[in-house]
Amino acid sequence: MLKDSRPRPKGVSESRIHNFGAGPAVLPLSVVEEVQAAMPNLNNSGFGLCEISHRSATFQAVIDSAMERIRRVLSVPEDYTILFLQGGASTQFYMTALNLMKPGERADFLETGGWSKKAVVEAKRVGGANVIWSDSENGFRSVPNAGEYAVSEDSVYVHYTSNNTLMGTQYHDLPDSGGKPRVLDASSDIAGVPLDVSAHDLIYAGAQKNLGPSGVTLVILSPWALARAQENSDAGRLPTMLDYTVHTSKGSMFNTPNTFGIFVLDCVFKWLEENGGLDGSIARNRAKAALLYGELDRTDFWTPHAEFEARSWMNVTWRCADKSLESVFLTESAAAGLGGLKGHRSVGGIRASLYNGCPIESVEALVAFMREFAERHS
Repeated sequence: MLKDSRPRPKGVSESRIHNFGAGPAVLPLSVVEEVQAAMPNLNNSGFGLCEISHRSATFQAVIDSAMERIRRVLSVPEDYTILFLQGGASTQFYMTALNLMKPGERADFLETGGWSKKAVVEAKRVGGANVIWSDSENGFRSVPNAGEYAVSEDSVYVHYTSNNTLMGTQYHDLPDSGGKPRVLDASSDIAGVPLDVSAHDLIYAGAQKNLGPSGVTLVILSPWALARAQENSDAGRLPTMLDYTVHTSKGSMFNTPNTFGIFVLDCVFKWLEENGGLDGSIARNRAKAALLYGELDRTDFWTPHAEFEARSWMNVTWRCADKSLESVFLTESAAAGLGGLKGHRSVGGIRASLYNGCPIESVEALVAFMREFAERHS
């Protein structure tokens, strides 16, 4: 419980704050309440949500529902495969390369931040990994425009990270892959921005930012990606737990999955469907980002990090023009019920994550606090 005796900002209850944390992130309150109700008795099965067998008909209905909702909300083609895996995006950095590349092959990478850098490191354990564009010397303030890089003729695929949580940059157009298959790390903006699944051959996303709790990773495979994995599997190159074909053949239940996480993910996609689907999510996220960037641009008290054209709707990063005020801002904002605003430990500064579950009322409360803070410290 919050013990601060001062009046709470609009929309904050006595036990919940405005959560701008980068992940695990805020969930819609209705989803939290639905999960709470399922904890002692899931769908009148008599079993609690965390106690039910993944082999039961009750849980099979949950996993089937989640896959069907994902297919509808994200317009996943019928011949694409949906998987629920474990290990987060960090495992996928390696697993994608392991399944898609054969000995002596290489892939191209667009390096726009810390997570894409990690993907390069892991891919190099498998084969060649060419960084064909990087903004590291510019402090990762932008993403590439068309014509600023050349795809290698012999690359197997092109990998990119759609949204960069640490620096607050994001692609707003589909990057050119030179006709090569695209592999996408969509962990921090999936189901919140436009996404043409059919334009990609492999998409992966940790659930803990936009889709649910930590511990579940959504993976979407095209027929091409699954065929490449099958060739590597048949050649004996893949450890069982890192083989997409094994998980596909078992319907994401080769071993015990994160049953709790998959249930929450199903609830989140249900909430998305009930609130305008992907289009509704996009509209809400655009409105939240516009409100916050409008305040950042209104005065020179704040200094946004990302270049204007590359600004993320999901992770807004900035500094105080007077950096000595940042610790004061973080302390006072936390006391006012605005949580999770500290920038990543490797970057510093201030960061507000406006994921799908973040309501616009939270952004309104943040902007009101920022105006008041700037007036007091100007």
